[in-house]
Amino acid sequence: MSTPLKTKISVPRSRDLQVDGVKYNRAGSSRSSFEMIAWLFMRMSGVVLLVLVFGHLYVNLMVGDGVHAIDFGFVGGKWANPFWQVWDLVMLWLAMLHGTNGIRTIIDDYADRNTTRFWLKVLLFVASGFVILLGTMVIFTFEPCPAGADPALLASFCPGA
Repeated sequence: MSTPLKTKISVPRSRDLQVDGVKYNRAGSSRSSFEMIAWLFMRMSGVVLLVLVFGHLYVNLMVGDGVHAIDFGFVGGKWANPFWQVWDLVMLWLAMLHGTNGIRTIIDDYADRNTTRFWLKVLLFVASGFVILLGTMVIFTFEPCPAGADPALLASFCPGA
C-alpha cells in the first residue's frame, strides 16, 4: 500500500500565495479593525436599507393612487417636506456606501496586482463620491416652483400655476 502524495497548500491571502505558477503579490495586512468595522457596517446598513427601501416603495406605490400618482408634482410635493428629504438622503448615502464597500471587497478579492487594485478603488471612490455629492445636491436644491417660470409649465401645487 502506497502513501498518498502530500502537497503543501499556501494559506489563502498569505503574501507568498502561489497558484498554478502565478505568484499573488499581496500587500501585508494591517492589524487594524477596518475590515471588522466594514463587515459590521454591511450588516447594519443592510437592515436599515431594508426598512428605508420598503418604506419608500410602500409610500410611493401603495398609498393614495399608487404608481399612477408618481409624477413631477408628486416628487416636488414629497421633497417639500424635510422628513422625506432626510429619508431619501439617508437611503441614498447608505445604498451608495453599502454598494461601494461591497465592490471594494470584490476588487480586493479578484484584482491580482496592487496597482490594478489601487486604480480600481480610486475609480470606485471617485464615482461613488460623485453620485453621493450630486444626489445630495439634487435633494436639497430641488425647486419645483422656480421664480419667474412660465405659469403654464409650473406644477399644479405651485403658486401662480
